[in-house]
This record gives sequence, C-alpha cells and structure tokens, in this order.
Amino acid sequence: MKEIRVIPASDVTEAVCKLFLEANSTLSPDMEVCVRQAPAKEQDPLARSVLCRLADNLDAARELDLPICQDTGMAVVFADVGEQVHIDGATLQEAVDAGVARAYRDGALRCSIVTDPLFDRVNTTDNTPAVLHIRTVPGDRLTLTAAPKGFGSENMSAARMFTPAATASDIADFVVEAVRRAGSNPCPPITVGVGIGSDFEGVACLSKRALLVPVGIRHADERYAELERTILARVNDLGIGPQGFGGNTTAFEVHILTAPTHIAGLPCAVNINCHVNRHAVLTL
Repeated sequence: MKEIRVIPASDVTEAVCKLFLEANSTLSPDMEVCVRQAPAKEQDPLARSVLCRLADNLDAARELDLPICQDTGMAVVFADVGEQVHIDGATLQEAVDAGVARAYRDGALRCSIVTDPLFDRVNTTDNTPAVLHIRTVPGDRLTLTAAPKGFGSENMSAARMFTPAATASDIADFVVEAVRRAGSNPCPPITVGVGIGSDFEGVACLSKRALLVPVGIRHADERYAELERTILARVNDLGIGPQGFGGNTTAFEVHILTAPTHIAGLPCAVNINCHVNRHAVLTL
C-alpha cells in the first residue's frame, strides 16, 4: 500500500498567496524575453515604440513592487494533485480561496469578483472564489499553478462545435477570425490558447491550459505544430499590432492542446491572453 502524504491546508494557503503576488508583479522568464525582444523584430516605428513602453512597464512594476496590469484578474488555479496526497485541515478549494484572499488583500491587488453574475453583482471584496481546476496525477506532490486572468482578454474567448468534416484550414480560419474580431480589446501582443477535442467544457479548459505552455514549445504532433505556426503567421498578418496601433506583432505565440473526442464532434475553443500572460508555479 502506498503511503499517504499529508499536506496541511495552511501550506496550500501560503503557497497560493505567494503565487498570486508573484504572478501579478512579474512575468515568467519566457514571456519576459518575448516582451523584451519584440521591439527588435517589429518593423513599424509606432508599434516598436509601444513595445518598448511595455518593456518599461515590466521594469517599473519590478522596481516599485506594483502589479504589471491594473486588472489583477480572476484567480484561476490549476492543481495537479498526487494520488498519495491528502490535504488536512480544510478542503482544497477552501485552502486555495484563503490564499487568494490573503494575496489580494495584503498585496492591495484589485478585487474584481462579484457574488452573482446577473442580478446581485456585489463585490466579494477579496477576489474569491477562485476558479479551481483539479487533475489527479501519480505521486505524492501537489503542483499549483496560479494564472490571474484579466477579462479584457477573457471576454474575447470563443468556442465552436465543429463537425468531424472540419479541416485544419477550418480550424485556422476560426481562430484567426476570433483574433480579428477581438482587435485591440485584449491588449495585444496576445498569446492564443487553442483547445481541440474533448467536449464543450473540456475544450474550453484545454484552451486555457494552452496559455501555460512555454513560448517556443510546439505540439508533440508535427501536424498540430505546423498548425500552430500557420495560425501565428496569419494572426500577425492581420496588422492589429501592439495595443491595436498596427504592425506585425499582434501575437507572441499560439499554442494548441488536444484531447480525444466523440466520433460525432470536433470541439474547438480559443482563449486569448493579453501581453501580460501571467502565471506562476510551485510544487509542494
């Protein structure tokens, strides 16, 4: 029998607090490199200037210990829970929410969550509850990924239930059209997460997880890798550019995640993130 490893809920809370403070004030190394290298690759002078200001913003946030963006996002957490892990003292959701509340209150981050989506839109005052995606994995470790998601980009999401007759070209057209319609709203340069497969809710989660893939890492299947490259090139040919001022840097990256699906369907979802594609990871 495998030994159960007990992780105190307080450790989870502390880790989540640390992750959201970190994710809101600094970019992951791969995303920061994208921002800093972008001006040298941009051909349009105005767009190049905008990209330089985005790099300046990273410096200012680090120097002043301030959020990279005023929209400190809805708290999204991906939890990979080892099969031998037991959280003691609270449920995982309770421990995560306590960490989110501490981070947003102690860090003076903007709280943007309302209690009821339609009628009683009253602020919860601590940015909870978090959106928690739990995945069971082998082992005795708990890996937490904090991904604060601003809604300027989240509102530009799209999903479509294609039939199995759809082609790679149809998928590419759908993704590019979603970006075209988004225009400057998601604060480009963007990262585009694409989910293909699973079912209605599963494909949306795939597209959000795709935003966590490091820059430059391609899909293991070369057919999908080529589709990623094709979509990225087409998106950058749209001419939307940094913050919508034109140029050839509309997107930093396009990532696709795939999953098995039903014989009668071909779900596809697009989740867009702004130029501050924020996430931080910690394993307990």
